[in-house]
Amino acid sequence: MPAAIMLQGAGSNVGKSVLVAGLCRYFANQGVRVRPFKPQNMSNNAAVTEDGGEIGRAQALQARACSVPPSIHMNPVLLKPETETGAQIIVQGKRFGSMRAQEYGSHKQTLLPRVLDSFERLKADADLIIIEGAGSPAEVNLRAGDIANMGFAVAADVPVVMIGDIDRGGVIASLVGTESVLDKQDSDLIKAFMINKFRGDTTLFSEGMDIISRATGWTGLGILPWFAPARFLPAEDILDIVEKTGARDTANHDTGAVLHIAVPVLRRIANFDDLDPLAGEADVRLTLIEAGEVIPPETDMVLLPGSKSTISDLAYLRDQGWDIDIAAHLRRGGVVMGLCGGYQMLGTDIADPDGVEGPTGRAPGLGHLAVETVLAGDKTLTLVAAQSSSFGTPVRGYEIHMGQTSGADCARPMLQIGDRLDGAISPDGQVMGSYVHGIFADDAFRRAFLDDLAARRGRAGAFGVVDFDARVDSVLDELAAHMADHLDMDAIGQIAGL
Repeated sequence: MPAAIMLQGAGSNVGKSVLVAGLCRYFANQGVRVRPFKPQNMSNNAAVTEDGGEIGRAQALQARACSVPPSIHMNPVLLKPETETGAQIIVQGKRFGSMRAQEYGSHKQTLLPRVLDSFERLKADADLIIIEGAGSPAEVNLRAGDIANMGFAVAADVPVVMIGDIDRGGVIASLVGTESVLDKQDSDLIKAFMINKFRGDTTLFSEGMDIISRATGWTGLGILPWFAPARFLPAEDILDIVEKTGARDTANHDTGAVLHIAVPVLRRIANFDDLDPLAGEADVRLTLIEAGEVIPPETDMVLLPGSKSTISDLAYLRDQGWDIDIAAHLRRGGVVMGLCGGYQMLGTDIADPDGVEGPTGRAPGLGHLAVETVLAGDKTLTLVAAQSSSFGTPVRGYEIHMGQTSGADCARPMLQIGDRLDGAISPDGQVMGSYVHGIFADDAFRRAFLDDLAARRGRAGAFGVVDFDARVDSVLDELAAHMADHLDMDAIGQIAGL
């Protein structure tokens, strides 16, 4: 039987995803066949797998840390929010249906056999499974039917390590309080704890470690100092991008970035992983435009990202007045790019005859591309190897969308994918769109595109200098070494059963 260990948090956003990635890379570097697993995730930033499905992007990064392709079985249940109270349910990579939160709460226990099936499939090809919980088991009001935290741990009989985030304060109370609200069956599975995101001298918290150990009976595995390079890892949550661009925006404002790219943050923004490589460019100032803000007049390009609810987010975009800002931006000679849902919004019309996103109907698009979209048919989920029509560079990415787009401007495609064309470019070249995500992670395309954009704006910069993929792998190695320096990795392996 392979070893297994589960990381859960004493609160949300304590760093579980990054820590699992670090452990995956550490044990993989030791020659262990390790696989990541997250029973249930909630994210609109999904990754397409080679086995034809979709999983949370954090699990794709963790698979990369293991040096293995991502699989649908690494994240068997993915919730993709569509409204304030409802989500699309993805089970083992495929669309299962849409449910309101209350309905899913009573239904999720029926998915446990599918979750355990995926877990068993991963175990067949692994020496070690590192499992990530979701949110916190301290939310005991959600314990009935749970498949994400202790419900899964009990069903699979796996030991748990609890993570406390000291950066937000109250870490002793959060860890001790978590132990106090769990029932005995659940708390007996928790074997140890660790402290994450410590700033300063870790010896100052040695007494705190003792207090937690005495109160809970858990073994302290160590205190992990703040790991600043984590900002270079692909983000799963748009809030992580906000933090990155907030720091970069200030820095680039001071140093005079060559290009300014603005991204309106849609309410159901999805698959925004193109923002990470752009945020990593020293000569690019990437600004996320929040609700109530205007698109700055000095913007060189407006990038409309993907959306889980295109028609709803198009209405939201108009409510913010961004449609007016985009029109003014184009009159000033700026460039606009739309990816997936953003591409659909740039057309003249979006029809939803089958109620894919909700009520049947249609909505006028922004009208900057002569294309129309019909949201119908099966969801497209595919990895893509293409060529840029404008630059001739190879491009790798993925498609994950509903609907088909056609129209006059499709005669000027953005990409050639085998024997088919993708996307559209306006006659003046100012507006363009594509269904392919991840294109800016390709260094050659990113360099060619940004060079061209800078030339249009009468500027020059150094773009594509950093190898995006190599940097991600380098940071994963740094993270693994950082964790080995500060945590008891032998104890972690023993708890897992290695």
